[in-house]
Amino acid sequence: MSTTGFLSSAVLLALLCGPQIVSAQPVPAAPRPLAAPAKPAPAPRGGAACHNGMSFDRFLANLKQQAVAAGVSQRALAEASPGLVYDQGIVNRDRGQRVFGQVFTEFAARMAAVYRMQHGQKKIKTHAAAFARAEKEYGVPPAVIAAFWGLESDFGANMGNLPTLRSLVSLAYDCRRSEMFQKETIAALKIIDRGDLSPDEMIGSWAGELGQTQFLPTHYFNYAVDFDGDGHRDMLRSPDDVIGSTANYIANGLKWRRGEPWLQEVRVPQNLPWDQADLTIKHPRSKWTQFGVTYPDGKSLPNDSLPASLLLPMGRHGPAFLAYPNFAAYTEWNNSLIYSTTAGYLATRIAGAPPMQRPSAPVAQLSFNELRELQQLLVRAGFDVGKIDGIMGQLSRTAVKTMQIKYGLPADSWPTAELLARMRGQPVAPRAPAQPRPSALR
Repeated sequence: MSTTGFLSSAVLLALLCGPQIVSAQPVPAAPRPLAAPAKPAPAPRGGAACHNGMSFDRFLANLKQQAVAAGVSQRALAEASPGLVYDQGIVNRDRGQRVFGQVFTEFAARMAAVYRMQHGQKKIKTHAAAFARAEKEYGVPPAVIAAFWGLESDFGANMGNLPTLRSLVSLAYDCRRSEMFQKETIAALKIIDRGDLSPDEMIGSWAGELGQTQFLPTHYFNYAVDFDGDGHRDMLRSPDDVIGSTANYIANGLKWRRGEPWLQEVRVPQNLPWDQADLTIKHPRSKWTQFGVTYPDGKSLPNDSLPASLLLPMGRHGPAFLAYPNFAAYTEWNNSLIYSTTAGYLATRIAGAPPMQRPSAPVAQLSFNELRELQQLLVRAGFDVGKIDGIMGQLSRTAVKTMQIKYGLPADSWPTAELLARMRGQPVAPRAPAQPRPSALR
């Protein structure tokens, strides 16, 4: 799980390496993970600039003092100390990470594949009592929990194999997100102190996420529950603890609204006011009905006041969804739009929804370099698009929409050749539809 923008190890590996990582058949849960034997690379000479040149050893001594002040016992610190070592390799991974995006339909076809839907349904049957209890206590439907479980680790098969303490303390010493990972390191020490996991058991992703739904240590400490009653909160090996803890976090950390939907595929008319298609804009379903929005089979939406946003992950020519208030839990879990939409869609499939309708023709896409150029032009026009990286996050999409309105183009937030030509100051030339290919959109 990530609220910081990076994807879990399982998801990122799927994007980087393709079908050989996300297999065509369900993968059985892995046995108890073992620490990677690789020797950690030493800390840089001269110390980190953000710590006034302080050496790692001095930094670590200060961090331990903060942990004691936060209530961590000397016993837990002594147990953890052998694992609190710096690894430049972890920092290099963090600095070198890149979100390799695909268009939504390609990503969803892989990550919300039929086998993962079926495996989620099987898990719900196998652990029916735990899922039923979680829904009763927390109000989170089984399909929602199972979808995150499948996406984050393929139901426990791919949790990572790196020592968590080493990862956390290395990222805490590095300057990029030092404050965040100092807090995460202290939270991991609290998990040890509480008796949930030993330092040797804390094995996970390079970014320090733990367990079968990839909790950051702060979330593990605050929301993990002992659902199987064995006295430990074990999200690495106990399916019951995974189910209960994930439900607790979704309900209380992400403010899930009991009994309400999260995402629903719809059909939209071609004369829709496209500027209304935005996660920041909400209308009651009765209003969307007036706009001509229907279920995919043409049946009418309920004529009620339940608020919803219209989500077009690939613009007006791609799939369309109504995103309800509960969809905010998905974007909070991971702020990548392509991930959150896929997670919500997979949950609907596990719950019994049919496959989404595919675009009738390939949706035209800008190349990676064209997207970077468009971002540069948007910045020159006065917009904040975040990092100019060829990845169309929410800031870039909002800027695209504003410029589409300015130029009288359909304002569906999808970057097009027409918009790029207008912003270059060039006449708009017809462009043949692009063939499906990877694109840096998230």
